[in-house]
Amino acid sequence: MRRSFVSLFMVLAIGGTIGSLAYPVFYSYPHRFDAVKAAIADPGPLVSTPWGPLSAADRDLVVQVELDGLWETSAGRQAVEKAPTKEIKDAGGQLVTGHTDLDKRVRTVAKDLAITLPTQPTSEQQGWLAQLTAAQDGEYRQLFANLLREEHGRIFQQLAQVRSSTRNTLVRDLATVTNRTELAHISALEKTGYVDFDAVARNATASPASTPTVLPAPSAP
Repeated sequence: MRRSFVSLFMVLAIGGTIGSLAYPVFYSYPHRFDAVKAAIADPGPLVSTPWGPLSAADRDLVVQVELDGLWETSAGRQAVEKAPTKEIKDAGGQLVTGHTDLDKRVRTVAKDLAITLPTQPTSEQQGWLAQLTAAQDGEYRQLFANLLREEHGRIFQQLAQVRSSTRNTLVRDLATVTNRTELAHISALEKTGYVDFDAVARNATASPASTPTVLPAPSAP
């Protein structure tokens, strides 16, 4: 009787071991994207604020909105001055107007959340401005439209991710307003007629978080 009990126990133990090994294979495969979803939803280290927990991703977004405004406002003003076409002048004007408003909002949010904001564009962004300054005529039109369009597409994705996961109401509201502004800018840039949609699609598919790729200038019309 005792031997039979021991044998039964061993069979159950072996069966449990096999079941535990089989579980990841037969059950987890349909949920293979859960880890990706969890990574997006994971807020990381949190700081308590009156407007809800503040995550590292939240802080990064606030800083990124300010950085984008610093260089894109300059790019917009330059486009208005150079104005090789009415459409580019209009797009430049929208960049200036949109980011001037966002700058006021982001500074208020940063002050409330005790986030230190940058005071000048990154070295990479300064490099983009230098390229725009040096470009002329057809090269400038192509560079302005595609450089700004790709950069707006990148921040657009970051906004969507943070907007969907943040638990901080100030960050959520900022992401919502910035999202609308960025979409308006994307539409204005596309209306210039110089955006290479094939290149934008290729770059977005290859690496959604990559920095903009400068496209070769077209032959002058």
